[in-house]
Amino acid sequence: MTTYLNKPVRRGYNPYIDAARDDLGTAMDVGLLVLEAGDSYTIREPEKETAVLLFAGDVTLAWAGQSCHARRSDCFRQEAYCLLAPRNTEITVTAQGPSELYIQQTENCRDYAPVLYTPDTVQVQHAGAAGELMGCMRREIKTFFDYENAPFSNMVLGEVLNFPGKWSSYPPHHHPQPEVYFYRFDHPQGFGAGFANGEIYKTGHNGLAVIREGFHSQTAAPGYAMCYAWGIRHLEGDPWEKTRIDDPEHAWLWKQDANEHIFKGEEGL
Repeated sequence: MTTYLNKPVRRGYNPYIDAARDDLGTAMDVGLLVLEAGDSYTIREPEKETAVLLFAGDVTLAWAGQSCHARRSDCFRQEAYCLLAPRNTEITVTAQGPSELYIQQTENCRDYAPVLYTPDTVQVQHAGAAGELMGCMRREIKTFFDYENAPFSNMVLGEVLNFPGKWSSYPPHHHPQPEVYFYRFDHPQGFGAGFANGEIYKTGHNGLAVIREGFHSQTAAPGYAMCYAWGIRHLEGDPWEKTRIDDPEHAWLWKQDANEHIFKGEEGL
């Protein structure tokens, strides 16, 4: 089952998922923090770890006696700053200009040293080369933290840069762990489509999808670049370890010559 949420955002914290109240199966709290110059917002959760991801803006992050001045024009041209901190850590975000930040939280009884992931440390995978499915799934897969580099966390967080008119999360795949997508477009009127568990939903700027089960994939309309944060909560005893189960119906698409016959004048085309 898929749930898609999109609503006007306001200054301050905009909650999308409250794990204690919303029966969406993510076990995470998710929201968008919108700040203007001079605004300050403090987070402190006694039982939950917190990830703060700068989508766009100019902020100072302060936590556990440390601080960082982070700037990002947008998520299309610059890499991100992402802070991951354990329960009971006070995090203060102070804006020097209009800023928008993605917040993701979940319960975690482990105590660990907070980690700041910077543009220099983000893991970037360039996928869907020009010769692969005619370049139709060209994308950049970015991972801030997962089970490999943050086994102490109960969460995974990254971004995907979906080029205009292209596909991502493709070929369709699934994994046991529910996933959250938070969408951003380079133009506010931009749009795309998500496919999950046999359902199709239209995606838009500041929209959020919860994929609880089933094969899923994404596409962006021509002319509009789409970037989405992807967040996963590890299941108890079953962490997401880059888990990907391809739809067997479409597994042939991984063949190196999958589209060689296209426009070659072969019989039947």
